[in-house]
Amino acid sequence: MITGELKNKIDSLWNVFWTGGVTNPLTVVEQMTYLMFIRDLDDADIRHQQEAEMLGLGEYKSIFNEKVKVIYSPDNIQEIDANEFRWSHFKDLEATQMYALVQNGVFPFIKKLHGDKESAYAKYMDDAIFQIPTPAILSKVITKLDEIYVDLNSLKNADMRGDVYEYLLSKIATSGTNGQFRTPRHIIKMMVELMEPTEKDTVCDPACGTSGFLVGVSEYLAANKKGEVFFIKENKKHYMNEMFHGYDMDRTMLRIGAMNMMLHGVENPHIEYRDSLSEQNQDKDKYTLILANPPFKGSLAADTVSSDLIKICDTKKTELLFLALFLRMLKVGGRCACIVPDGVLFGSSKAHKQIRKEIIENNQLLAVISMPSGVFKPYAGVSTAILIFNRTGSGATSDVWFYDMKADGFSLDDKRQPIEANDIPDIIKRYHNLQDEKTRARTEQSFLVNKDEIVKNGYDLSINKYKEIEYVPIEYAPTSQLLAELKELEAEIAQGLTELEAML
Repeated sequence: MITGELKNKIDSLWNVFWTGGVTNPLTVVEQMTYLMFIRDLDDADIRHQQEAEMLGLGEYKSIFNEKVKVIYSPDNIQEIDANEFRWSHFKDLEATQMYALVQNGVFPFIKKLHGDKESAYAKYMDDAIFQIPTPAILSKVITKLDEIYVDLNSLKNADMRGDVYEYLLSKIATSGTNGQFRTPRHIIKMMVELMEPTEKDTVCDPACGTSGFLVGVSEYLAANKKGEVFFIKENKKHYMNEMFHGYDMDRTMLRIGAMNMMLHGVENPHIEYRDSLSEQNQDKDKYTLILANPPFKGSLAADTVSSDLIKICDTKKTELLFLALFLRMLKVGGRCACIVPDGVLFGSSKAHKQIRKEIIENNQLLAVISMPSGVFKPYAGVSTAILIFNRTGSGATSDVWFYDMKADGFSLDDKRQPIEANDIPDIIKRYHNLQDEKTRARTEQSFLVNKDEIVKNGYDLSINKYKEIEYVPIEYAPTSQLLAELKELEAEIAQGLTELEAML
């Protein structure tokens, strides 16, 4: 989470754009994102070089290790060392010189970074436009961005661009209407650790946004399975080219997602413009792992929804259709962790019961983790839960694990300040030791519920349906004793008043 001081600096940066005539909020976000990408590209290149040396991966070829033609004008074409495109180099140039280099050299350079025209990066950077109007504005923006990064680095934020982007997105008035809210970093990390991705997984997020879940998986593998991923040629090829898949309907999101994945070392992620719920999406039996926080934006027009999904769950509600989609997209044996609004757990409509029955009876529901409503504040206050299930196609649900998350390490108000109370480590520990949960009482924070009981309750998955509240009786002193104590106090007060009067 970003601090109040950091928010003020971002606000100040935003104002530089506005006073400079760049008033479209989405344009501001895009231009900031390009510059943040350019800066991160420099940092990432240095980091990858250091990692290559440390791991003995052979000589590292820097993306800046080449000569590049820069067209300043038809009569002024220069061949320069790409190292001059590094943020650490051009940020110290005079404003006019810096502007000319960034506009004519750095920006065309990042647009053509990935030579493969079919790659996600090349596809969504193709229509990127540099729209900062003057050298003075660019100079101010770069100075302020450097100040912001000093703060972010001091916070040791693992996904700095994501946190800043989350705050920037909150300034766009339309963001709340289309569900464009970034899943908090610590929630992504928790879900990834619950699922324990492997080097053999094929991962998909059908509503990927800025690719937060895909980045989370890549970071988990880099931290926990580095040898299996990077030291085995076949696995590394899979990681770079076939492991990561993401779909979204917002080209800005796709552009940012592609940049995000590239900076995290994934060369060719499959990030595509696609309406996941439409006939356009033909993916079936394809993925071993789905991680997602799909949009909950109400209803869709019936003619826009894939007929395959309607067969599983006859509804127009996106939150239910996405669950049906996950089941279709997963391979048999594939697993899913997704965020759903609380209504999915207990909704009484035919469609609500239909999708819950499908997951429980024909597949394997493993866990329901209820989260407090403040998790997505200040951008949304909806109560949500995490569903974890496997696609089996033949049932296998036995005992379902319920957990009542009460704290996530941050205050549950709009400020979201760090606090000590945090259930996330406990959730991860208990989930990976479910055999120990069999003895827990319904009065505890987590417990197991047998499938038969869930069926009897109409496939209701709300934790309150099964949680037992332990009432502790409060014993009060007898009335006669209370009256005696009152009389004693009155006598003391009267004596005190008498002594005060004597002093007058």
